[in-house]
Formats: sequence, C-alpha cells, structure tokens
Amino acid sequence: MCGIVAYIGHREAYPIIIKGLQRLEYRGYDSAGVAILNGDLKVYKKAGKVSDLNDFVKGKDVVGKIGMGHTRWATHGEPNDRNAHPHYSQSSKFAIIHNGIIENYSSIKAELIKRGHTFNSDTDTEVLIHLIEDIHENGNVSLEEAVRLALGEVIGAYAIVVLSKDNPNELICARKGSPIVLGVGKNKDEYFVASDATPIIEYTNNVIYLNDGEVAYIKDGKLTVKTIENQVKTPYIHELEMKLEQLEKGGYEHFMLKEIYEQPRSIWDSMRGRIDAKKGFLRLGGIAEYENKFVKAKRIVIIGCGTSWHAGLVAEYLIEDLARIPVEVEYASEFRYRNPVIYEDDIVIPISQSGETADTLAAIELAKSKGATIFGVCNVVGSSIPRATHAGAYTHAGPEIGVASTKAFTAQVTVLTLMALQMARSRGTITDSRFHQLLNELEAIPAKVERALLANDAIKLLAERFKDAPNALYLGRGYGFPVALEGALKLKEISYIHAEGYPAAEMKHGPIALIDEEMPVVVIATKNETYEKVVSNIQEVKARKGIVIAIITEGDETVKGMADYCIEVPETDDILVPLISVVPLQLLSYHIAVLRGCNVDQPRNLAKSVTVE
Repeated sequence: MCGIVAYIGHREAYPIIIKGLQRLEYRGYDSAGVAILNGDLKVYKKAGKVSDLNDFVKGKDVVGKIGMGHTRWATHGEPNDRNAHPHYSQSSKFAIIHNGIIENYSSIKAELIKRGHTFNSDTDTEVLIHLIEDIHENGNVSLEEAVRLALGEVIGAYAIVVLSKDNPNELICARKGSPIVLGVGKNKDEYFVASDATPIIEYTNNVIYLNDGEVAYIKDGKLTVKTIENQVKTPYIHELEMKLEQLEKGGYEHFMLKEIYEQPRSIWDSMRGRIDAKKGFLRLGGIAEYENKFVKAKRIVIIGCGTSWHAGLVAEYLIEDLARIPVEVEYASEFRYRNPVIYEDDIVIPISQSGETADTLAAIELAKSKGATIFGVCNVVGSSIPRATHAGAYTHAGPEIGVASTKAFTAQVTVLTLMALQMARSRGTITDSRFHQLLNELEAIPAKVERALLANDAIKLLAERFKDAPNALYLGRGYGFPVALEGALKLKEISYIHAEGYPAAEMKHGPIALIDEEMPVVVIATKNETYEKVVSNIQEVKARKGIVIAIITEGDETVKGMADYCIEVPETDDILVPLISVVPLQLLSYHIAVLRGCNVDQPRNLAKSVTVE
C-alpha cells in the first residue's frame, strides 16, 4: 500500500523523489517523508499529503545526489509525524523506508529493548532498521550482510530501501511480497527505485523487476542483485511501454473522471489484436498455450478482491453460460483460510489490476501448491501476479491512478469475455452464428460506451438530487447483479454514502424493510431475459414509496413510465450489458462525491494497491 521511491546518481535527488511521491500518492496518503544523504543523513517527514511534506521542507537543506521518499498507508501506528517514514536506526546512522508488514516485529522489538534500544515510533518498520544496525554492530559485518541477515530473521512482507551515513555512495533495496522496480539510467550511471514504474518513466524506459527474496546493492554506479541466501543473480532488463502523458490528468478535474472517459479506448485496447469479427478471429495467446487444459477443465475457480471480485462474478456468468464449465468465485482474502478443495485439473483465474494484491498472491501460491493451473488477468506488466502464474492475459487498460477502479473493471470484463468465448469455441459449446454475433457486438462496444458517456450532464443533475442521501440500494439480476455490486462499491468508496448491492429478488428477503420515501434505489433494468422480473421488483419498490433510479435500454418506455429517474444506455447483447451499464453508475458516484466535497482520487482510508493481508 505504501509508495516508495529512491534515487542514486548524478542528479539532485529531492526533485526526483518528491515528483515520484506525487505519482505514487495513490498508494497511500496518510503521511510522507524523505531522506537525503549528503555527508549527513537528513530525514524530513510530515503527516498528511505529499504537498504538506513539500511545504514543510521549504528552506531546509535537501541538497544531495542520493535519497529516498515514502508515502504511507498506515498499518502499525496511527498516521502522524512520528510514525511517518523514513525511520532512523538507534544511532541515526541508517535510515529505512518500507512497504509491507513485519509480522514478528513485536518479539524482535522486545529483544532489542533488552539490548538497550529505544524507539521513537509505533511502527514495525523502525524495528527492522534497528535490527539491521544491531546485526551490523554486534555481528561486526558489513551493511550489505547486515541487511541480508536481518531479512532472514523477519516474517512478513516488505519492500525496503536502506541508506547509510557511513556508506555515502550506496543504496540497498529488497523485496518479499511487496513490489520493487529498478530503473536503469541510460548510461547505467544512475538508478531509480520505486513501488511501480510511474515515477521512473520520465527518466528511463529500462527497468528491472526484483523478485521475491532478492536484494539489490547499488554502489559506486554498479548494481549487484543477490538472493537472501547470498546467491548472485543476473537481472533481466525490461523495456517499458508506458507513456508519460498517461500519468497526467489531460485537462480533466480528476484522474477518476479521465479514466471513466478513457474506457472506450481501454476496452478497445484490451481487444486489439485479439479479435477480428469480419474474419471470425479470436485468440488469446495465453489460453492457446493451455487450450487442452481449458477444454478438459471440470471446474474453474476465480479469485479476486473488491472490483476485481465483481469482474470475477461477471466471468462466472459468462463462462458457465458460454463454455458450460462450473465456476466458483472466491474472495482471495478468504480463500486460503477455509482449506479449499483444489484439484490438479482445476484452473484458477486470479484477477488484479495492480498485480500486487497480497491476498490474491497468497491464494495463487496455495492453488499452485495443489497442482492447479493458474491463469492470471492483470493490468500491470511485470508485476508480481503475472510472474507467479503459469499463463495469463493483460488487460491493457493503461495506468489507473484513481484509487476507485473504473476502466480496470471494464477492461477486466472485456478480457474475461474473450476468454469465455475462446473456451466456448474450443469446447464446441457455442454455435458459429452465436460466436460471430458476439464478436460483432464486442467490436461495437467502445462506440456504445461513448454514447453512454453522453448522459454525463443528466447524471450530474441527478447527483444534485441525491448527494445528501445517507443510504442507497443497488439492484440487478443476472448479468446486472455484479454491476449493482460494483455501483454500490463506487458510491461507498468515494462519497462515503452507505450503499449495498443485492440481487433484485433478494430485496424481499430483508432489504425491502429499509425502503421509504428517502431511499434511492438504483436498478439495472436493461432489456434482457430477466427484464419482466426486474420490472416487478421496481413496482415493489414504488409500492413502498422508494425512489427508483433505473438504468434502462434506449427507447424503453415501460420502465420510464414507473421509475422516478431513468438513464438510457445503448442496447447490446445480454452478456455484454455490464460493459455499458456500469458507466452511468461510475459517473453518478463521481459527481455525488464531487458535490459532497470528497477527495475523489484519494478517498479516505483507501489505497490503490493492497500489498498487505
């Protein structure tokens, strides 16, 4: 969850670090801090946003060619100045930044206190740098060795960067369970370190992704990578395809709004090169490699968290409907704690935007240990999940900076739709005519999402009406049910209005008790095979004086005649409805949040990449 960035080279470090922290702030914004090494090891840190830190350091000495910075999402210790990173060691000769959790920190801390250590924060991170120094001093070993030995003693997840006053030309970083990307300067005379590539792309396209259990030593312009077991590794340099303009707002007020409007492009990019309706062509390379596995699969298990879990629910409908394979959708956070039954012929599909979700990674490792085939769906190239899976498919949504996922969801659903279609084709469970029909419909989706976005002004007026609602209910059936869940999640995430998504029929089994003249009920009421049932559910809400906001198919007069407010979306095939019907719900949440004065891109208590369990 936290964001880390560091630099060593010939440039001034602070401007690079502070800009990097601004790019990484979506990973956590409880506090921020920097450490600059230039003779002295200076640490400046402040509770609040990166802008608060930047104001705090004005007039202070931040000159230096080596430094590191951190933006925090609090786990151990409340968000305040003293718990902000970086943290000094006992002597203040060493400093550390950390993303992750040290699970056995309390026992290590108790032992260090016995040895005379005193602590200035409540964090697990400070304990780690004290441990490193203790091993360095008492073990009479080099800093490099002390870091390696200390990491062998800790249990948990970490991405760390360590600086030393006594080693002015050295930077050490390591990872286990939390991401680290190394940017390599053009002349290999400078190096950039970050949680993801967004702070690096401005300076270099060449990156190295550290693997779990690896430690990188950058000293005197040279990079050495070793395992915690002290085995030297040869790092592989990847070339980034990301463009700098993707990280800017491009004239939009918020990243979230920009990303909502990017969906026609991101959906198309997720299909580009993979389908051609005129030729009847569909191919996902990752599936083709494991085609026999998919043909013979008796069960598919989908795992994800949050929005990715909702995309997994859509995939359950898609795969069972088209490919006729039983599907189970699991919360990654619960999967490994209930001793799941996994067979060697199972296919497990983890879904993640960031590719770093700790719960999902843990679920992957469990499924792999049982012999299952792991097929990942992920947005971030080079992230941990693609490297932990047997095969997979990237979504090509591009960087998503807004903490609340929008284009990631539709890109995931797009790729999952392609997967379901390819499985169906391989298994012979879909007719040629139906297959070609769906390819044509898929190619039309980007243009239809463009049309759905035209409702923005009307949705903004609707937001004015409901911005002060204390609660909201979202209802859907069939393919509309996951959309209802996703719509409710968006409202909760960014406006802080309590909202729940339900299968429309389940309303009668409890939630109907909540409905009164103040309760907005958002209903996915597009024309499909459950349309008549949804109409009945709307009538039930109206009978209790509930306020109905309906997402309807263009030209539908029936629902328009009974709902209080209607938002029209273009007609499409039933199975593709989620790609279009979710768009007005994203816009509604966005505008309500703006009107309520909420921080849309950085909602309270949340972070983009959940790298702790």
